[in-house]
Amino acid sequence: MTTSGSVLAGGVLATSAPARTTTAGVTSAGSPLRVNSVTLTVRDLDTVSRFYQQVMGLKLIEGGPRSARLGVGDRVLLDLRHDPAAAPASRRSAGLFHTAFLLPSRADLAQWLLHVAALRIPLQGASDHLVSEAIYLADPEGNGIEIYHDRPSETWTWQNGMVNMATLPLDLDGLVASVRTPRWSGLPEGSSIGHVHLQVGDLRKAEEFYAGLLGLDVVSRSSSAAFLSSGGYHHHLAVNTWNSHGAPIRPEATAGLATVELIADPDIRDAIRARMTPEQAAEQAVGHLSLRDPWGTSILLLSA
Repeated sequence: MTTSGSVLAGGVLATSAPARTTTAGVTSAGSPLRVNSVTLTVRDLDTVSRFYQQVMGLKLIEGGPRSARLGVGDRVLLDLRHDPAAAPASRRSAGLFHTAFLLPSRADLAQWLLHVAALRIPLQGASDHLVSEAIYLADPEGNGIEIYHDRPSETWTWQNGMVNMATLPLDLDGLVASVRTPRWSGLPEGSSIGHVHLQVGDLRKAEEFYAGLLGLDVVSRSSSAAFLSSGGYHHHLAVNTWNSHGAPIRPEATAGLATVELIADPDIRDAIRARMTPEQAAEQAVGHLSLRDPWGTSILLLSA
């Protein structure tokens, strides 16, 4: 499934992966570079906001006629920006494949599954990825969603710097059996966006940006997808060309993914700044780093 080293792998220039071993206690949120929030442009704010509250279990933290900021506790995970004139996103364009909401435990995922089953919400898939168990669906405007929990990191296996992941059928009966008392009151404290999966037009260009500039480690790769992480997590970002090979820059007035907001430890942020071109560095404002990937997605880096 994966290739490592400094040779061409599946048509993509591979860089040497750092040696990694199975380690206890690795989490998405504990990594030096991790996802903070995602911003989506939506055409029908009320409908999409209601979906993320009633189905996904986020709460409205701040709202208005042009936006809705949703999250858990007082932490915003999803920022919806209203643009009724935005063109619908094409399945073949670059942009969002899915936003992945990470729950603290397997029982939390099972509670959510029972919740959406009671609402009769259609699902698009359910998979055992070895490192995690995941369920897939889409919001009313077609933005992909994954909701998952991680298996303990000491059970993940690594070989030559690459993590062993797969796509196997999820044991839904076993998942539901982990629930002692069915109850659902929204996403629990400790939920986060564990990773974001993107559609891109070219894997080489995607790795040049996300690994070369942002410094993420490529931890799994095939001929049409790559998974990238920080701090030994299984992945914080993924890129694929399954539907979008050759896709150009997305027009700005398009619904779907607008911004991925990352949090970076100070040394990571300084290293990214040092790798910027003079043109990129000249565009920066005080307090954060703002970049665009080769397909126009805004990447905003905040200090930890």
